[in-house]
Amino acid sequence: MVALLYRPLVIGLPIALMACVNSAPTVAEQDTSVPLGIDLGGSGPVTVPPADHTVAPRTSGEMRMAHAGHADAHGSGTVNSVDPAQHKVNLSHNPIPEIGWPAMTMDFPVAPSVDLRPLKPGARVNFTIEQGQGGTYEIKTISPVGGGR
Repeated sequence: MVALLYRPLVIGLPIALMACVNSAPTVAEQDTSVPLGIDLGGSGPVTVPPADHTVAPRTSGEMRMAHAGHADAHGSGTVNSVDPAQHKVNLSHNPIPEIGWPAMTMDFPVAPSVDLRPLKPGARVNFTIEQGQGGTYEIKTISPVGGGR
């Protein structure tokens, strides 16, 4: 029984340690090429030359939940429902690039100072949201645009 447990430990542990010691770097040093693939023969490794140190825009489906240096973000969309009791609105909004959000439908809490009476389902609106202490965004201003649907 001990031999059954001992053998995988003696064989597997050194292999696992070698993999950790020989692993590729996870962060590229400044002004160095970054390997993108392996050499399949003759052409050498595929690399990216050092960049000009600018940050590329996000192209993945990832949502960024905070935005540095901004107190608020602006959006537009369509009101689906208004819940005065909970002081919430459900909006189908366009993308909000300031915080990296794609277009989506969601419930938003609304600041107590905002009057919800002018909002009706189907109304097109412009709004300003601000991130609170808990990370949740709250509508700080919202106003109808035009005549709705």
